[in-house]
Amino acid sequence: MKKGKESAPPDSLLVIKMLERLNSPVKAESAARHIAELLAAHGEWLYVESETRSSALRRSECDARIIHGRLIFSCWSDAGARSWRVTSWEWTGEKLLLEATRRMGAESCKLELIPRASASVPLTEIGATRKERCLQLAQLACAQLTSAKIERAGLSAGARRGQPGRYARILLRHGNKRIAVTGPVTHADARDRDAFLSSSLLWFARTRERASGAVIQQLWLIVTPELIEPMARQLALLRDDLRRSIKLYEIDDGWQTITLARTLERAQLWTEAPPRFRPSAKDTKPSDWARRLLELAPDAIDLVRARNGETLRFHGLAFARVRRLMNTERAWLGIEGERRRLLDESNWSECVELVKELSKHRSASATDHRHAFYKSAPEAWLESLLRRDITRLDPGLRIAPLHAQFRTSHDARAATRPVDLLALRQDGRLVVIELKVTEDREHVLQGADYWRRIEIYRRAGHINRARLFGEAVIADEPPLVYLVAPLLRFHRSFQTLAHSIAPEIEIYRFDINEDWRAGVCTVRRERVT
Repeated sequence: MKKGKESAPPDSLLVIKMLERLNSPVKAESAARHIAELLAAHGEWLYVESETRSSALRRSECDARIIHGRLIFSCWSDAGARSWRVTSWEWTGEKLLLEATRRMGAESCKLELIPRASASVPLTEIGATRKERCLQLAQLACAQLTSAKIERAGLSAGARRGQPGRYARILLRHGNKRIAVTGPVTHADARDRDAFLSSSLLWFARTRERASGAVIQQLWLIVTPELIEPMARQLALLRDDLRRSIKLYEIDDGWQTITLARTLERAQLWTEAPPRFRPSAKDTKPSDWARRLLELAPDAIDLVRARNGETLRFHGLAFARVRRLMNTERAWLGIEGERRRLLDESNWSECVELVKELSKHRSASATDHRHAFYKSAPEAWLESLLRRDITRLDPGLRIAPLHAQFRTSHDARAATRPVDLLALRQDGRLVVIELKVTEDREHVLQGADYWRRIEIYRRAGHINRARLFGEAVIADEPPLVYLVAPLLRFHRSFQTLAHSIAPEIEIYRFDINEDWRAGVCTVRRERVT
């Protein structure tokens, strides 16, 4: 075979197949074998998730294997590590189609994997559509100013080489000054605000540094209506000089007009009534099922309580849940990507075997680092270690109470993520802790957004009234933000984005050891705002 030429797919898979449901272990084993052959036959794939997110995958970045009789597809996409339980599959001869679920069946998705040779046509079509939208944005922005001209209009860099970007990159010339204009050219909602804003701020900073001639004085952000409020709140957290150089525009659903949107001063963030506060469930005695499960591996299994029951996690990976239904305690078994199954005495041995497998593969001493148990939910693994002793991060923190995955709102429409850890220092200062184990450009903006949400509730007195930290006195000062990642896993743009945040938001960077799974220790700590 010539160098660079893709090998042909296995003959058994050349015939177009109908969607096949994996409703038996035999079918799952057969599908795993065929899919593994397909993945091995191509060096690179275009991975499309529910027709909204796409990224390029190398052969080494995806895997299909049987775990406890179920076919699990895992990959490392632009959204991070993903693991899905495959329920149906089809190879059309041009693309691999997977119907999959995760989070115990709570989330379903259609996945498409297109071999590199076949992916060029879809990428070309996607790129043409995005460029057309970019030109629309440029024309709408140019029409806002008399005698303005479009100097440049293009797309941001794609996630991988050869992929079209998700954001417009436009320069307008107006007299003796320039204006930088950007906006999403794909579907975006509140969950994308940090990615868009961080990308925009970095592009603005680089463009100003490299520009010759007319000075670039302003940055215009053009977003759809659902992004206006989230973006306005995020912009209020930026340092004053940067915030004054940014204008926020709203584009209508038909992409025909743009209008200048209202921005917020930082003080206005505290005038709005905060959403309904729903504190975490208070510690109570574990249920009988939870107690039995904890006894299987007390040094590795932790219990997370919620309003609707208990979740058992092995080094952060959820594998069992306990709920009380009609005054009856019931337990379900199953890791992420699997369908939950009722746990009772008849299959207790299955639970014991699962914990043994987790002990083998989800351990600092595990030899197979590609195993799904080892790769899944790494940040939850780090969180579970810190929950056992948060003073390993900062000796000045109180060991308990410590609130993990702390939610200030349960409104799904708000797209609010939970705070990784909410702690209290010995001096009474609240501490917001955001964990990352891989490079993440949004680390800084996420931490600032969490600071805003916790500060709203602190100022309203909700945290004191909920007695989240028992009898401890909470200081009348804004919370601190700890951004935590392994020493070599902070994104290269971390410092630039940290410099964009208002200095009154006190943010600290914590570098921890690369081999944190064997035990967390802080290597370096510094204030970055």
